[in-house]
Amino acid sequence: MPRPTAAQLAYGSCTVIFSTLAMLLLSETSSGVGIVVIALSALALGLLVAWTVPVPVARTVQAPAEPVTDEERVPTSL
Repeated sequence: MPRPTAAQLAYGSCTVIFSTLAMLLLSETSSGVGIVVIALSALALGLLVAWTVPVPVARTVQAPAEPVTDEERVPTSL
């Protein structure tokens, strides 16, 4: 399993923190069960966001098909 990138960790963590705060403030719950349900749903949402962040693709440099000669590099006539 590949390691998560810094962007995935940042987006996932911010999602968990902000969604937990928003749900707690909007629901105005004070019971322990309600807080646990909100925390678990925020964690699931954070994992979903972290998994859907696009991972950068490594680019490969392609070598030229044929070696270039000196005449092809610098034209002698102007």
